[in-house]
Amino acid sequence: MWTPTEEEKYGVVICSFRGSVPQGLVLEIGETVQILEKCEGWYRGVSTKKPNIKGIFPANYIHLKKAIVSNRGQYETVVPLEDSIVTEVTATLQEWASLWKQLYVKHKVDLFYKLRHVMNELIDLRRQLLSGHLTQDQVREVKRHITVRLDWGNEHLGLDLVPRKDFEVVDSDQISVSDLYKMHLSSRQSVQQSTSQVDTMRPRHGETCRMPVPHHFFLSLKSFTYNTIGEDTDVFFSLYDMREGKQISERFLVRLNKNGGPRNPEKIERMCALFTDLSSKDMKRDLYIIAHVIRIGRMLLNDSKKGPAHLHYRRPYGCAVLSILDVLQSLTELKEEKDFVLKVYTCNNESEWSQIHENIIRKSSAKYSAPSASHGLIISLQLLRGDMEQIRRENPMTFNRGLAITRKLGFPDVIMPGDIRNDLYLTLEKGDFERGGKSVQKNIEVTMYVLYADGEILKDCISLGSGEPNRSSYHSFVLYHSNSPRWGEIIKLPIPIDRFRGSHLRFEFRHCSTKDKGEKKLFGFAFSPLMRDDGTTLSDDIHELYVYKCDENSTFNNHALYLGLPCCKEDYSGCPNIPSSLIFQRSTKESFFISTQLSSTKLTQNVDLLALLKWKAFPDRIMDILGRLRHVNGEEIVKFLQDILDTLFVILDDNTEKYGLLVFQSLVFIINLLRDIKYFHFRPVMDTYIQKHFAGALAYKELIRCLKWYMDCSAELIRQDHIQEAMRALEYLFKFIVQSRILYSRATCGMEEDQFRSSIQELFQSIRFVLSLDSRNSETLLFTQAALLNSFPTIFDELLQMFTVQEVAEFVRGTLGSMPSTVHIGQSMDVVKLQSIARTVDSRLFSFSESRRILLPVVLHHIHLHLRQQKELLICSGILGSIFSIIKTSSLEADVIEEVEMMVESLLDVLLQTLLTIMSKSHAQEAVRGQRCPQCTAEITGEYVSCLLSLLRQMCDTHYQHLLDNFQSKDELKEFLLKIFCVFRNLMKMSVFPRDWMVMRLLTSNIIVTTVQYLSSALHKNFTETDFDFKVWNSYFSLAVLFINQPSLQLEIITSSKRKKILDKYGDMRVMMAYELFSMWQNLGEHKIHFIPGMIGPFLGVTLVPQPEVRNIMIPIFHDMMDWEQRKNGNFKQVEAELIDKLDSMVSEGKGDESYRELFGLLLLEKVEQETWRETGISFVTSVTRLMERLLDYRDCMKGEETENKKIGCTVNLMNFYKSEINKEEMYIRYIHKLCDMHLQAENYTEAAFTLLLYCELLQWEERPLREFLHYPSQTEWQRKEGLCRKIIHYFNKGKSWEFGIPLCRELACQYESLYDYQSLSWIRKMEASYYDNIMEQQRLEPEFFRVGFYGRKFPFFLRNKEYVCRGHDYERLEAFQQRMLSEFPQAVAMQHPNHPDDAILQCDAQYLQIYAVTPIPDYVDVLQMDRVPDRVKSFYRVNNVRKFRYDRPFHKGPKDKENEFKSLWIERTTLTLTHSLPGISRWFEVERRELVEVSPLENAIQVVENKNQELRALISQYQHKQVHSNINLLSMCLNGVIDAAVNGGIARYQEAFFDKDYITKHPGDAEKITQLKELMQEQVHILGVGLAVHEKFVHPEMRPLHKKLIDQFQMMRASLYHEFPGLDKLSPACSGTSTPRGNVLASHSPMSPESMKMTHRHSPMNLMGTGRHSSSSLSSHASSEAGNVVMLGDSNMGEAPEDLYHHMQASPSSSSLSSTHSAPSQMITSAPSSARDKYRHAREMMLLLPTHRDRPSSAMYPAAILENGQLPNFQRALFQQVVGACKPCSDPNLSVAEKAVPAAPSSWSLDSGAREAQPFLSAHTGCILAPPVPPRSLLHGHYSLHFDAFHHPLGDTPPALPARTLRKSPLHPIPASPTSPQSGLDGSNSTLSGSASSGVSSLSESNFGHSSEAPPRTDTMDSMPSQAWNADEDLEPPYLPVHYSLSESAVLDSIKAQPCRSHSAPGCVIPQDPMDPPALPPKPYHPRLPALEHDEGVLLREEAERPRGLHRKASLPPGSVKEEQARMAWEHGRGEQ
Repeated sequence: MWTPTEEEKYGVVICSFRGSVPQGLVLEIGETVQILEKCEGWYRGVSTKKPNIKGIFPANYIHLKKAIVSNRGQYETVVPLEDSIVTEVTATLQEWASLWKQLYVKHKVDLFYKLRHVMNELIDLRRQLLSGHLTQDQVREVKRHITVRLDWGNEHLGLDLVPRKDFEVVDSDQISVSDLYKMHLSSRQSVQQSTSQVDTMRPRHGETCRMPVPHHFFLSLKSFTYNTIGEDTDVFFSLYDMREGKQISERFLVRLNKNGGPRNPEKIERMCALFTDLSSKDMKRDLYIIAHVIRIGRMLLNDSKKGPAHLHYRRPYGCAVLSILDVLQSLTELKEEKDFVLKVYTCNNESEWSQIHENIIRKSSAKYSAPSASHGLIISLQLLRGDMEQIRRENPMTFNRGLAITRKLGFPDVIMPGDIRNDLYLTLEKGDFERGGKSVQKNIEVTMYVLYADGEILKDCISLGSGEPNRSSYHSFVLYHSNSPRWGEIIKLPIPIDRFRGSHLRFEFRHCSTKDKGEKKLFGFAFSPLMRDDGTTLSDDIHELYVYKCDENSTFNNHALYLGLPCCKEDYSGCPNIPSSLIFQRSTKESFFISTQLSSTKLTQNVDLLALLKWKAFPDRIMDILGRLRHVNGEEIVKFLQDILDTLFVILDDNTEKYGLLVFQSLVFIINLLRDIKYFHFRPVMDTYIQKHFAGALAYKELIRCLKWYMDCSAELIRQDHIQEAMRALEYLFKFIVQSRILYSRATCGMEEDQFRSSIQELFQSIRFVLSLDSRNSETLLFTQAALLNSFPTIFDELLQMFTVQEVAEFVRGTLGSMPSTVHIGQSMDVVKLQSIARTVDSRLFSFSESRRILLPVVLHHIHLHLRQQKELLICSGILGSIFSIIKTSSLEADVIEEVEMMVESLLDVLLQTLLTIMSKSHAQEAVRGQRCPQCTAEITGEYVSCLLSLLRQMCDTHYQHLLDNFQSKDELKEFLLKIFCVFRNLMKMSVFPRDWMVMRLLTSNIIVTTVQYLSSALHKNFTETDFDFKVWNSYFSLAVLFINQPSLQLEIITSSKRKKILDKYGDMRVMMAYELFSMWQNLGEHKIHFIPGMIGPFLGVTLVPQPEVRNIMIPIFHDMMDWEQRKNGNFKQVEAELIDKLDSMVSEGKGDESYRELFGLLLLEKVEQETWRETGISFVTSVTRLMERLLDYRDCMKGEETENKKIGCTVNLMNFYKSEINKEEMYIRYIHKLCDMHLQAENYTEAAFTLLLYCELLQWEERPLREFLHYPSQTEWQRKEGLCRKIIHYFNKGKSWEFGIPLCRELACQYESLYDYQSLSWIRKMEASYYDNIMEQQRLEPEFFRVGFYGRKFPFFLRNKEYVCRGHDYERLEAFQQRMLSEFPQAVAMQHPNHPDDAILQCDAQYLQIYAVTPIPDYVDVLQMDRVPDRVKSFYRVNNVRKFRYDRPFHKGPKDKENEFKSLWIERTTLTLTHSLPGISRWFEVERRELVEVSPLENAIQVVENKNQELRALISQYQHKQVHSNINLLSMCLNGVIDAAVNGGIARYQEAFFDKDYITKHPGDAEKITQLKELMQEQVHILGVGLAVHEKFVHPEMRPLHKKLIDQFQMMRASLYHEFPGLDKLSPACSGTSTPRGNVLASHSPMSPESMKMTHRHSPMNLMGTGRHSSSSLSSHASSEAGNVVMLGDSNMGEAPEDLYHHMQASPSSSSLSSTHSAPSQMITSAPSSARDKYRHAREMMLLLPTHRDRPSSAMYPAAILENGQLPNFQRALFQQVVGACKPCSDPNLSVAEKAVPAAPSSWSLDSGAREAQPFLSAHTGCILAPPVPPRSLLHGHYSLHFDAFHHPLGDTPPALPARTLRKSPLHPIPASPTSPQSGLDGSNSTLSGSASSGVSSLSESNFGHSSEAPPRTDTMDSMPSQAWNADEDLEPPYLPVHYSLSESAVLDSIKAQPCRSHSAPGCVIPQDPMDPPALPPKPYHPRLPALEHDEGVLLREEAERPRGLHRKASLPPGSVKEEQARMAWEHGRGEQ
């Protein structure tokens, strides 16, 4: 049964509970819970963290705490009943815990460990507080430590400052704002102090009279470890001041036996002392603890002969010191005993014993010896503070240990009355004695006795040190063989006061013999009386005493015998006639010195003071004695203060008339003496005396009379020193007067009351008289008035004992009123006057409401005067602060309303004016000097702000009503409202209170909102209708907007617990102000139009505050504004323009969010729907919400850790929106520059140039002046456009896009020419020329292009469900691009297919990426078709200005023929059209349109064979010029791949598929294409023949078997084609396997039909493009794989059925090789399963033995090294090692060599099974068809048929230098074998040097026979290269030879002659000109392709930072030498003749 709990209401979780039961409440250890019900060991309740969730939890998991329950029942509240500081520590530690962990995450390690230490300390201190075992003082100290640490932690963690009073958190509701401000200030100071010095406590203001806190050292001797003395020892401890060179304390004596233990067994564990009464000043002295060790034993320690064993002497042994300053810090922090070890040092020379401690401190090591390790005193020390009573209470155990109180020499700082002391400290200084006829010096011992007048030795009056009992005699220690001993030993003589007079000291001197008898022989004595004849004691000085001779037989029984003798020199002069016959004779050569110091409260050494105390003995001298009192030392006076005061009042009573004035003056002197800082702490003694000991009942009459007489004289006397002294003593004079009157009244039952009152009245009249005197001309009078005003407030408390509050208040009002009210009486007097008023307000009198009613008007009057003239502002603010503090504490009294009314009338206006002045001064000073003048500091502003807020807080409805009613006119009211609104605005703008003063800021906001609510009604009532005043309303709106936007009110950014506290206390003040603002806006009516568009921005800022209620209130105002503008102007253009402008800046500042966007649209659309202008309204609202959407995306990208790509994409999107949708040109231009900056940061220089070009095109070549804008100065439009053009040209140059820069150069040149600015014209023309050079000479990489689809609603809206094409970075391949995209969108999922996604994916809350490579379709096809255009130019146009891209996907149409799949294999070709061409203002643009076409199987076959033929030509041409036997592996593999595939069914499959009669019958339209395919096959046979001839020439002996196999297979291939091509039976015998002369081979080629000439090349735009760059990649990734499929199908070793292969290939979007491992879509994100891939790859590699070369095969690059490694036994191993090994540098270990290295194929199916192994490396010959001289086909007019780039490369035995970074060291990018990879076999845009998708063979052709790292000019056709360029490197290798088909060149020429042919390519001097001249320059590239930006929401991908790279994808080779040119010309000439 659940029952409500009665006592168990609050508890702490001591063990985490997981809530594993039904209704269980999950609780963490340390949480607090509120308990509601209980049942059988279970509680039901809530956690204070989550008060809304109720649940049950085990009772034994909860530690119960006492609590106060209020409002019992369902809604009860529970507050724990514990010390508030404990609660604060708990809450603070919980808050710190999470922040502490964050410190570690943010690597703030130092603060992390410091905070951990502080948190541990706080936990420990909290535990101490909760223990309940501390005394009150300890509790206070612990609380102090806690608050210091709490404030330190809050400060360092950036948390709020907590205002405190006496370590408790203050409640801001209970105190005035002024007090709260001061508490914040003091808390801030204490935090700053704690940071530097934790334990320094400054005295607070007003505590100057507190008694100083004495310090005490507790010392305990733990042990003395020594093993060499073996005798008893005395250890003397004392405190020594090194700076003054003297001891400052008594000595503490410990007597130890020879074992080191105490001689008295009772002293075990009790060898301890307390060195007392050390002042704060003493603690700063250079103090040391000194320990002197005196042994008691033989004369010499180690010599047993010296002296008999039974005689013991006190002998010096050693000394130890410890510096107090060194250990003080640790003692202060520790608060408990701490042990120290003191080394005991021995003296090297006994005569210096008295200085041993100084020598040790000074480290004069020659004068003492260090001990052995075992010597040492172990002591413990503890520092205690407080008076002795407090120490005894707090440390009872210490005092129970037999503590020896060791006093200071001299008095403590304060001698309290009744503290009686009478000690004489005597120091045995030194002596000088005669040798006495002995050969050695004496061992002298001094014995001292204290004797009374009657000769009796006083018992127990000598103390060697505290801790041991007193004794009757003293024996000094003995210095061995020293006639001039220096002792320096202090002895205390505690002689009773009654025995002091008449007592004397006797010193006896003995020589201690060390002979056998060991006698001590007396040889002299000295003596000294303690008191002189005049009654004064022995002075504190060194005294030289006479030494008198005597011997052992002398008797001292009759002391009178020597007392009559002079004891010293001074005494001698007083005894003129001393008989010589006396028994004692003085030894004139001997002397003895002592020094004395008296510490006595009863005995004095001052004659004048003694005379005063004994005045009755000299009645005639009283006048003189009183006069001489002024000359007595102050220390003597305070010592005998009570006796002196008693004496003075007795004298006064004795004869008032005669001595009254003198006694008064003496009293004034003594009172003022106590005002001296030195004796200030004796004031409590005086107070105690007055209260308890003063007995002058009649004194008041004389004191009043004298005081009044002094006042009255002040107008006449010139010297007023004595009057000023009396004024300063006013406080104590009144204390004596009042106490005297009380005593008199008590004695006489109140007689003479009226006389007393009238005398006081008269006295006050005299005071007013003094103050009313004009002191401007009299400085002395000014000082008198100042002294009077200073002392005046101190007498109020005394008067209140005798008069009522009202009477005293009237006295005070009259006095304050008598002061001149003008401020110009002199600044110093102003200060004094105000200080007097301030002290009046602070006095107890002012706390009574009766007195305040009387005093407040006069106080306010003076303050008002000063504030009006801006004088003494700081003092005035202090007075006001005190007044508000008092009023706040008395706010329950009815009189307060009246007082506040008084203050409002007097002060409110002047306070506002003062604040405005201070704030404006402060602002101006900061602007001018960067610092404020003293009166404009933040402190004074804060003071006055707190005063104003205090006043406003005290005001209630009636006050506001009276205030507003009292204004005489509306102008006055307007002025007041403007002032107060201005002050409030400044308060929020200037941040008067620091950020961490959260309590203060919230209270300020609360007061402001309350005040504004009162004032808004007055504003509405007075300034709305006919009297509308724009200024006041505008001021009001500005204030409201500032208020709502205050950082301190933004509750969303603070912790939930703090938010809850604020909401509970104040509510959400933003909502309150928003309601007020909305209501006032509605009240405006038709005047609203005045605030359009001015208030749109401010109101927009308010609506962006993340508070739903504020937004709901404020957003409809925009509809109101639109409506009013529509009414007035017929549109709302102003609202629209302003809203859009402000929205941009505010959102970029971080305001606004998605929910705001939705709410904005929702609320406004709802309102607009009902309007007549709804269409325009809806359009506007929609466009603003769309703008917001983009702005939010832009902001999120910018502020987050987003990549450059996202930021750039966002900016482009926003920029386009500004231009196309809302046509805001200025915003558009701003974002152009932001975008440009981003591109520059990412080093996308080309994109930066295009971006800046957008602005440039907005400008005209005109002289129109332009204003300053962004970073542009004021200039003409022409100048700005010129500057922009230059900058854009510079960026194009940095981006190597010179073709885009050239038209701009021309444009600038045209301008310069028109202005005759030839200097600039020359410069720009040179720039243009250099760009042409750069185009021809510098290497440029061709980028890859990737299509990216962003699907799903989680993408930013500008990407959402859109597809883009991205221009990749340099060297970036598909795999790297995929990784980059996935890292940019870590939440995205890669799609595993290329198909277009369905709606489920498009609408899901996720991110899907679909990525594959695409091939550019260049726009400038005509440039690419011109044979004379250099390849470097073509290369540029292939990949620039591209707007269309394509990719291919293979599929089967109809039933799949299992025997021959080529019959049904179609290609789906997708063409993507972008919104803008690439490159542009972004690296990526959105796809605007997509088109799909299907390529038939026959067309695919034609493309595959054609591409393979071009590839073969290029490779063969590279090898046929070689003169040496170099590595021909690549040629071997390529030939093997084609021939082997053909033999095993490659081409045969095409024959079967397309030459079949059935096919021809079914497809009559394909006849021409079939013929074309036949011609290509025939062409291939011819090319293979040439290739085998070249192969035979260079083949290595070990590779001969391969060659033979190739020839055999070639015969089989030829045979298989025989039926189709009858002419093939005449093929070269060189290929037949038999060794025949070359001439026969040539002959076999002779009969070539004219038709066959068509085989060489066909030109069509599509085909040309395809040959130039086969960008739709095959699945295998290069044309290397094209022919391989057929072989795969026919190969019996194939481990996988063709169906499976096709199954893998279907997913690929491009046409591809059947054989390639890359036919599986492993390159794409849409990749096939790896197991299938691996299986397929394995079968392929097993069959072919050799993997492909792709990236940077070392065998290809370094053939020499491979050959040096030794020849391998067979060609397979050689190829395997050289080629497979070569591929090792590939980067991805998970990919096969083929996957890593094979480039993408053209968009067709390959026939080459070995092609992957035998890649022809043609990538250096971009756009060229590299064909051997086979019979040509007819060409289209205007084009040249053959390009012989490959024949022109110089070949050498050794490779030239590679680029700066070697190939092996360069980064090896894995080449993703994407089905969409854009390389082809003939694609020269990528070379191995670039790390691109070109094969290893190319690497060989480029690297081994390549060029130096500096890229030379490049040509790709003979025609395009000027003839002189061929002389570049004459010293290179021998020239190329012509291509040989046989051994006889003439045969070749003859065979060619037989064929009719049109002209072909030839050197420039021979070749006929093309009828159509190519353009001199490229067309202006950016005009047709600059984005219009209207529809562009494209995304830019970040370009990788450009950096120097050693490898380039496009590497041009230098032209050959002259000889090569000649050889080439001869060969061409021979053909030309044909």
